Amino acid sequence: MHLVAIGGSDAGISAALRARELDPSADVTVVVADAYPNFSICGIPYYVSGEVTHWSNLAHRTHADLEATGMALRLNTLATAIDVPGHRLHLRAVDGGAGTVLPYDKLIVGTGALPAVPPISGLADPGDLLAPASHGDGLGPADGVHLLHSMGDTFAVMDTLNRESPASAIVVGAGYIGLEMAEGLTARGLKVTQIEMADQVLPTVDPQLGALVAAELATHGVEVLTRTAVRAVARADAGATGRLRVEAATTTSDGTTVALDRYADLVLVVTGVRPDVRLAAAAGATLGTRGAIVVNERMETGLPDVYAAGDCVLTHHRLLGTTWLPLGTTAHKQGRVAGENALGGDRTFAGSLGTQVVKIFDAVAARTGLREHEALAAGFTPATSQASPDDHKAYYPGAEPIAIRVTGDTTTGRLLGAQLVGRRGSEVAKRVDTYATALFHSMTVDALADLDLSYTPPLGSPWDAVQIAAQTWTREQHLPAQRQGLQTARG
Repeated sequence: MHLVAIGGSDAGISAALRARELDPSADVTVVVADAYPNFSICGIPYYVSGEVTHWSNLAHRTHADLEATGMALRLNTLATAIDVPGHRLHLRAVDGGAGTVLPYDKLIVGTGALPAVPPISGLADPGDLLAPASHGDGLGPADGVHLLHSMGDTFAVMDTLNRESPASAIVVGAGYIGLEMAEGLTARGLKVTQIEMADQVLPTVDPQLGALVAAELATHGVEVLTRTAVRAVARADAGATGRLRVEAATTTSDGTTVALDRYADLVLVVTGVRPDVRLAAAAGATLGTRGAIVVNERMETGLPDVYAAGDCVLTHHRLLGTTWLPLGTTAHKQGRVAGENALGGDRTFAGSLGTQVVKIFDAVAARTGLREHEALAAGFTPATSQASPDDHKAYYPGAEPIAIRVTGDTTTGRLLGAQLVGRRGSEVAKRVDTYATALFHSMTVDALADLDLSYTPPLGSPWDAVQIAAQTWTREQHLPAQRQGLQTARG
């Protein structure tokens, strides 16, 4: 049995580790397009900020650790084509040279995602290793204009920071990585402007909570521009307040579009990702929502002996069914399922809930499950309530409120989602995980009050913040229906 995994990030490495764990005699090869297998891309902002002191510390496992498990690593090697009938993978070195062929019995595609490059005039086309594109006259890393998705991108950003000593930066995009990079660059002493096309920063939470995140950014000196689309990037004229000029247009509350310019020494574009499906699509794999690879819950693609996992595939969501939701936690789990099944197992991916958490300076924001508009579109009858319970007993010093929004189904009482924003140290991650566990097991909002959660005054309350917010929802959204039911029963 020769198992080959394409991709050295979460899904590919998890698949290889699981296969070697189950069968130490299995011949397992991982094909990696760069020299950085099993590196934490999620940790890049903390290397940029200086909190992670050396890039090598971003490795979950060292090269030697991985090879000690018995897997073979083919680094700086591109998979260029999959010969499905012949069970062969075509390869070539990143730096060119003649191609080679690697036979396989089972193949796992873990090609991940690529940066979503917005239509910004003057931004260099990054191209890709499989089909390099002409960069033309666009601005790229050498000019201080960066995308951020890989270790190579990270080194380019660090080169600009160390070589040019920029005083200011513009971060285009205010999702998770954009927010973390705004913090990281601020920590390095740069004056940061954050530009977001949506109505709010962190668009994955409701506006009431996005406003709290924006306030945290402003407190730490970040200029926040929402409802603003970047149209072009160019070199600034001599004497400007930065080396680069960003041309944008902002939409006012009355719908008027106003042009504006901002200047900075560094521009970072982090506007999301798209699934990298080129290999699988060329081999005949079926694509679905957002162009991601269609797989079943065993991570099978429908191509003989070809599995796929991670950011390149559609995800089973426990409330939505099938969707595309790229997350590192999901990729790890899917890779493990694919690795086990490639050896003849019968494991299924249990599904995602989109549980996420992010630190922004001294604030933490998290979500799991569905927001109200998402639940409505999925066919539920949702309603949302907000509460602000303290993170621990108020009489113990340092108590801070956590803003919690709970969404439930008003017909069944079922918990559908939760969103939280609190201070660092308020155990926001622990609390969103409590909601995620309840969602995983299809609990009602009311049933959260029955959970036996820990309590001590410095850390919580007899009714935890999770439960207080749930009780608020039950009181506001479900109790009237329960009362009506009781009155009907009494007749």
